[in-house]
Amino acid sequence: MEQTNLMVINGNELPIEPEETILDVARRGHIDIPTLCHLKGTTPTGACRICVVEVKGARTLLPACSTPASPNMVVRTESPDVVSSRKEILRLMLSSGNHNCAVRGRDDSDWTQFQLRVAKDDDSDALCPVWGDCRLQDLAYRYQVTGEGFQGTPARYPMETVNPFIVRDFSRCILCGRCVQACNEVQVNNAISFGYRGAETKIIAAGDRPLKDSDCVFCGECVQVCPVGALVEKDVRYHVRPWETEKVRTTCSYCGVGCQLYLHVRDNRVVKVSGVDEAPNRGSLCVKGRFGFDFIASDQRLTEPLIKENGAFRKATWEEAIDLVADKLKGIRDTHGGDSIGVFTSARITNEENYIAHKFTRAVLKTNNIDHCARL
Repeated sequence: MEQTNLMVINGNELPIEPEETILDVARRGHIDIPTLCHLKGTTPTGACRICVVEVKGARTLLPACSTPASPNMVVRTESPDVVSSRKEILRLMLSSGNHNCAVRGRDDSDWTQFQLRVAKDDDSDALCPVWGDCRLQDLAYRYQVTGEGFQGTPARYPMETVNPFIVRDFSRCILCGRCVQACNEVQVNNAISFGYRGAETKIIAAGDRPLKDSDCVFCGECVQVCPVGALVEKDVRYHVRPWETEKVRTTCSYCGVGCQLYLHVRDNRVVKVSGVDEAPNRGSLCVKGRFGFDFIASDQRLTEPLIKENGAFRKATWEEAIDLVADKLKGIRDTHGGDSIGVFTSARITNEENYIAHKFTRAVLKTNNIDHCARL
C-alpha cells in the first residue's frame, strides 16, 4: 500500500485527520466499535477494553479509543479474537456485583439465589432500575454473553441513598471512569475521583464522604454519562422505566443561556430531565435545569394572575392584571416623577427581554433607575 493519509477498517479505506484515534476514524466512517468507558470530549483512557480491535502487525489487541490512527494502518473491528476478548470482559463485568438484568444466567436455582440477594441489597424485587437503558446490557445481548462460569462477587460497599437527587449503587459500578471524567473534565467540579486500590477500588468524593457533604454541585452530569445502573436519579429509581416515557425537547427556562433539554413525560407529568447533546450546553445541565422540575405539576403553582382587593386575592385575566399594573405605574410616574420608580431585571430571562425592559424603563417610565439582579 502506498504511503497516504488513509487507513483501512474492515476493508474500507478511510481518510485520517490530525490527532484522530482509530475510534474517531471509525465513527466518522459510520463503522460501529462498541465502548463503555469512552466519553466524547475527554482524555481517552482505554480502561474498559471493550473497544479493542485487531491491528495488522500489532502484537496484541489495541483499544480503539486511545490508539492514534496512522497511515496505512489495517484494522479489523469484529475478528474472532476481538469478539472473544469482548465476550470475556463482558462476562467478568456481569459476574461482578448486582447486574440482575436477566442476562446473567439461566432461570434456575442459581439465578433465584442471586436475585434474592440483589433484592435484599436493593430493597426491591424488581430487575435493575436501568433495565432497558443500560449499555452493558445492550452489549451482553449483542454478544450473547452471561455471567455464568465465574464466581459472583457480592457487593463490597453499601448503597448511598442520603443524597437529595442521586442514588449511588456501588454494586453496579463497573469502574469505567466516565463519571469521574464528566465531573473533572467536562463540568470541572473535581468532586469525585478513584479511591483505594485493586479489588477495593471505588469512586469516591474527597474523604470518601457522601456527595451531599462533598464539593458536588449536583449538576447530574455523572448520572447522564453512567452507562449502567450505578448512578440513578433518586425520584426515578424503580418508579419510572424508559419505555414508559415520551421525550419532549424544549429550552430550559431557568436562565438566558438557552440550554437544550429533554423532558421525560409520563401521563402528562414530567418525571425526569436530561440534556440534549447539542449547542449551547452539549448535554450538560445545572442542578436546577436537571432536577428543578417538580414545580411544573405542583398544586401550589400559580397558573393565572391574582389581584388583591380588601385584603384578599381574586383571580383575574391577564389583560385586567396588565392594565392594573400599567395604570398604577402611570399614576406614580405622573404624580411623583419617573425617578420615584426603580426596575430590576433578571438573569432568568433572555438578553432580548432584558433589552425590552431597559427600553420600557427609559422611554415609558422616564427614568434611568434600572439594574440587574446580578449586581444585588
